[in-house]
Amino acid sequence: MPSTAPPTPSADWCLFLDVDGTLIPFTDSPLATVADDDLKTILADVESQLGGRVAFVSGRSIGFLDALFAPLRWPTAGLHGIERRAAFGAAQAQSPVDAQLDRARGVLRAFTQDHPGSSLEDKGSTLAVHYRGVPALEPLARAACAQILAQLGPEYHVQAGSMVFEIKPRRFTKATAIEAFLSEPPFAGTTPVFLGDDITDLDGFRLVESRGGMSIAVGERVAAQWHLSDPAAVRRWLRQIAPAHDASA
Repeated sequence: MPSTAPPTPSADWCLFLDVDGTLIPFTDSPLATVADDDLKTILADVESQLGGRVAFVSGRSIGFLDALFAPLRWPTAGLHGIERRAAFGAAQAQSPVDAQLDRARGVLRAFTQDHPGSSLEDKGSTLAVHYRGVPALEPLARAACAQILAQLGPEYHVQAGSMVFEIKPRRFTKATAIEAFLSEPPFAGTTPVFLGDDITDLDGFRLVESRGGMSIAVGERVAAQWHLSDPAAVRRWLRQIAPAHDASA
């Protein structure tokens, strides 16, 4: 994995940002995530410097991200691309609740109740089993999700992440979301840069690289063309795009 920080940002870039583990450190509970005012100020400055060419690309829902980063309201891909809001506000999304996952909801809810330290995050169109509180549960959580997947069929898959297994529709990925953004203004015709920290981001890395852009891995879980050590390093790097922000803050 590259040990050097990525190049100084350029005014002709467009920026795609994962959130958990990239912009914000992981928390014990997915509901405990907070975006502080300093981060919001930096991001707002970055968005202004790049002419609006910034989008969140996350496993979180668009509604969660809007609340997390309020009052910022940007182009956003949520639920690994299942939901997407374009730059000019047009929303493209599946039904917020996937009825085909109803049986899986019950099974996974029972699993997390039987295994203290794990939790079920029901995002409507995806189901995520978190086991950060008890890492030793990984094989049991993996097996539970695999058993459900065998019943759901080939349209779904299990997306592994940092201390989480998520059941989601196969045809949506962060790469499909980024590709859609790149076909629209103000992103079209610019150099795409994607920051992510997890295996859920690898398809997005490949997509931006194929478009002549840059992939930037955060932390040690995945490799990319460039590397930043943690969300604090991401914040310092972003300040290079937003020189108006007080770097001493």
